[in-house]
Amino acid sequence: MISNNLLGSLTKGMVAGFVGTTAMTVSERLEMAVTGRQGSTVPGQVGAHLLPGQDPKSTTDIERLNTPVHWAHGIIMGALRGAIHEAGLQGLPASAAHFALFWGGDAALYRALGIADVPWRWEADELTSDLLHKAVYAAVTGAVYDAMTADSH
Repeated sequence: MISNNLLGSLTKGMVAGFVGTTAMTVSERLEMAVTGRQGSTVPGQVGAHLLPGQDPKSTTDIERLNTPVHWAHGIIMGALRGAIHEAGLQGLPASAAHFALFWGGDAALYRALGIADVPWRWEADELTSDLLHKAVYAAVTGAVYDAMTADSH
C-alpha cells in the first residue's frame, strides 16, 4: 500500500510537473520563434506507438496525440520529482537527478520505439534544443516542488 507521504509527494510532483511543462512549452515556443524550427511531433509519435488503437504511421493520429501526450508526459514525469524527494534528495541535486532521468529516459524510449537514433548521432541543433527545454522543465519543476515542500524540510 502506498503511504500518505509518498502519495503527497507524487501529487505535489505532478502539480510541479504541470508548471514545468508550461515553462518548457513557453521556452520551446520562444526558441521556435527565434530559430524558425518547426514544432516536434515526437510526443505524438510516442503516443501513437504506445496507445492501443493508434497508428504510428498515421500523421492524423500523431498530430491528434501530440499536445495531449506532451502535457500528460510532463505532468506524470513530475511525479518522478516527488519520488526523488522521497528517496532523500532535495534542491539542486534532486533537480539534476530529475533532469538526467527525464532526458535519459526519453532518449532511450525514442530509440527503443525507432523514433530517433541515439543522442550522439542527433544533429547538434536538435540535441541542444532537447537538452535546453528539458533543463528548463527540470529546473522549474524542481523550484516549484521545493517551494511546495519548503515547510516540510
